[in-house]
Amino acid sequence: MIRPWSTWPLRVRLVVTMTVLFAAVLGAVGVASTALLRENLMANLDSKVQDTIVRANAPMGQDHFMIAPGFDQDAVGAVFDQNGAAQQSGRSNFDTRTLTTAQIAALAAVPDDGYFHDITVPNLGTYRALAQHSPGSQAGGRVVVALSMARISSTVQNLVATEAVLGVAGVILVGFVGFGLIRVSLRPLDRVAATAARISLLPLHEGEVGRLSRVPAQDTDTRTESGLVGASLNRMIDHVSAALEARHASETRVRQFVADASHELRTPLASIKGYAELTRRSRESVPPDTAYALGRVESEATRMTALVEDLLLLARLDAGRPLERAPLDLAPLVVDAVRDAHAAVPDHKWEVRLPEDAAEVLGDEHRLHQVLVNLLANAGKHTPAGTTVTASLTREGDCAVVAIADDGPGIPQELLPTVFERFARGDGSRSRKAGSTGLGLAIVAAVVSSHGGQVWVTSEPGETVFTVRLPLADAATATS
Repeated sequence: MIRPWSTWPLRVRLVVTMTVLFAAVLGAVGVASTALLRENLMANLDSKVQDTIVRANAPMGQDHFMIAPGFDQDAVGAVFDQNGAAQQSGRSNFDTRTLTTAQIAALAAVPDDGYFHDITVPNLGTYRALAQHSPGSQAGGRVVVALSMARISSTVQNLVATEAVLGVAGVILVGFVGFGLIRVSLRPLDRVAATAARISLLPLHEGEVGRLSRVPAQDTDTRTESGLVGASLNRMIDHVSAALEARHASETRVRQFVADASHELRTPLASIKGYAELTRRSRESVPPDTAYALGRVESEATRMTALVEDLLLLARLDAGRPLERAPLDLAPLVVDAVRDAHAAVPDHKWEVRLPEDAAEVLGDEHRLHQVLVNLLANAGKHTPAGTTVTASLTREGDCAVVAIADDGPGIPQELLPTVFERFARGDGSRSRKAGSTGLGLAIVAAVVSSHGGQVWVTSEPGETVFTVRLPLADAATATS
């Protein structure tokens, strides 16, 4: 299937357009020259026919009609009386001088109107004929002569063949030469496109991008079309670079603020929690309302502390602080995390599936354990009692894959793209319970990414699966 013209590469469209135009010009010149040549040849032939009929009208003997010196070879003619009967006929050919009845009939059909006519003489071909009153014949008699058009046809055919061969060769030559010239002319545009392509591959959405590639100065001459594009792209790159630097500076300030604020909040929160607990456990009796209020203060302080710790961890991960790296088997981590989840949410069914071989990765044991705990806690909090949660560990190629699956109500499709964002909330079917900070899955994504892994989720009613893929220790060592 031929692609639409608008989807063809620019250089191909230019070459095709140029070649088609050249072929059209050659075709027009060829048609015009062929027509002009044929017209000139026909004029010469008509002049010869006129001279021949004059010679044929000259008095001569019966045996010398059309064979006297001066007649073109293969010229034919006949003299007819007023009744159309042929009185004389002949052919200026040294081998065959007589005409057949059919040939004489073809000559007799030429009208005596003073115009030249193209006729077909049987067994001889196409002729140019002229009829004229014959003064030497009876009253009403006429003479008809005709000259062969074979030479004209042959000449025209040879010209057409020559033009076709030269035209095809010219079109091919122009196509190749034009492609080369257009390719050279479009090289600056290719370099501009290559610069844009390199920038498009950079991770511009996060982190410090650094200096962006620019179009070379030689390709920014605004007097040319490609230079105008290159100069415009450089201006856009400058604007983007400035925006990225401003964004990175802002993100850095925000991260620093979050880290500092989180760090500073840890001490007063610990104090609040400690004093609340101390007062609640005092030997002196306190009113029930006061005891309840102190319990709530302690609970909220605990929740606030967890939120601060999560924010501080995310700030550290965003800042790119290195994590501990040590070989560790994921199987014990999975088993421990499932035991903790079972103890925290006993009304769920918890299952574990482990591989026969060890799945050893290179990473931070505490942070990877936190990933598993967060995923299992997410499944426990956002599904109803009786839900079956399965934690499985497998080896796939050079990666270890951990999958946390549950048969709960599932995550709405419109929320799936944002589940790993910070403070993301589900709807009522998976709404947060008390104690949730909305940062659990964001921490999962950040920790997995810092380990060079990937995490994603698929969900439909009755099956929700969070999948974590981490490089095995051997693969991670080889990569580093």
